Amino acid sequence: MAEQRRGLRTLGVTGVALAGLLSAGLAGGIAQAAPTHMQTVSYAYRHGMIPTRSYLASHRSQFALPRAGGRNVRFGGGVDGVGVTTGPPTVYLVFWGSQWGTESVNGSGYDVFSGDPDGLAPNLEAFFTGLGSKHDTWSGVATQYCQGVATGATTCPISNGDHVGYPTGGALAGVWEDKSAAAPNKATGAQLAKEAIVAATHFGNTTEASQLNAQYFVVSPTGTHPDGFDTASGDFCAWHDYNADPELPGGPVTSPDGNLAFTNMPYVENAGEGCGENFVNAGTNGLNDGVTIVGGHEYAETITDQFPVGGWIDKAGEEVADLCAWKASGAGKAKDITLSTGSFAVQGIWANDARSGAGGCETSHPVVTDP
Repeated sequence: MAEQRRGLRTLGVTGVALAGLLSAGLAGGIAQAAPTHMQTVSYAYRHGMIPTRSYLASHRSQFALPRAGGRNVRFGGGVDGVGVTTGPPTVYLVFWGSQWGTESVNGSGYDVFSGDPDGLAPNLEAFFTGLGSKHDTWSGVATQYCQGVATGATTCPISNGDHVGYPTGGALAGVWEDKSAAAPNKATGAQLAKEAIVAATHFGNTTEASQLNAQYFVVSPTGTHPDGFDTASGDFCAWHDYNADPELPGGPVTSPDGNLAFTNMPYVENAGEGCGENFVNAGTNGLNDGVTIVGGHEYAETITDQFPVGGWIDKAGEEVADLCAWKASGAGKAKDITLSTGSFAVQGIWANDARSGAGGCETSHPVVTDP
């Protein structure tokens, strides 16, 4: 197993991209709509929930256009002093369950699994390995946010020393296939949190300090439905949270390793176009677009709201990626970015400092560094 993968060779297959939109009319409607109730239309613990495209299209009354200056996110005050990821972000990929099958390493150095028919695993690995490389300015958008400012603040002084960190040299810190048992067919939020805690112990992150820059992607195998993920009529593609969230079903989950951030990452390729297949790229080049659009969505929201909702959210409770989800035209629309490990589809991230402070979606931003 590859516990640490940084600076690996370029992935031999296209890293992200999807192909085709839904119908032109539907795509146009989604391009114009930005969510205002991503979280509240579902469950309170589904922070940063990226909706399926069909759900967004069929619930337009619950979504509205961003208003100039009115959608900017605000600092939530932190949870136990933590609001954002201030050091270089580290991502741990947890391929949960014996359903992932036999593990091996491909020619590019990525872990691959016999139970991964669509190649979700190596695409996620390549994407997170490549972040922070090749003048990656997509990762720069999040660095404008910080902690250490007043609750309700909408800007961050460059001198405050607590900005979101940049993933120099790559964000991927570890890969683990937990095949101790089969992953549940319908894992609950609490079960997902518990698996993230098991993973933290596995990776040796056993102190509160070791969790401050870390996030755990609990990736469920094909054919499963974590937290009710539904490939036909579901409302979400993924969401993130932390173990001590009192809104988790059954209440918060105690961790011996300190509070930790995790993402519920279903096997999104099972949902096809609903979770981003071919959203940016056509044909076979776009079959995995949704993997990194969805993965990048949750990653960006975790580093700007590590323990929800102590980080950056708008007045409706939405986070920086919610406000730009499934944007197919205009500034900040979803697009490919080029990293050292390949080309990957990503969505825009909300930037308070765009348009002279009126705010807007961006896929590129100068990296803000602390003094």
